[in-house]
Amino acid sequence: MVERAEYVGVKGAAVYLGTGERFIRRLVAERRVVFYKVGGLVRFKVADLEAYAQAGRVEAIEVRWHGGRAVA
Repeated sequence: MVERAEYVGVKGAAVYLGTGERFIRRLVAERRVVFYKVGGLVRFKVADLEAYAQAGRVEAIEVRWHGGRAVA
């Protein structure tokens, strides 16, 4: 049996990433996210959306204050 990957459309991608549909369409136009064309439809694998989100992850750093200014 073939395991079916979970795909979502533009609206589903926007909900998953917590953005607007317009932002998702811009990502597609700029080729900044992996997408699949199915006929005239644009689809995204949830795993690809998660990889896109993780690629933008910024680690926290410890900030100390010394003399009224932040020191990393």
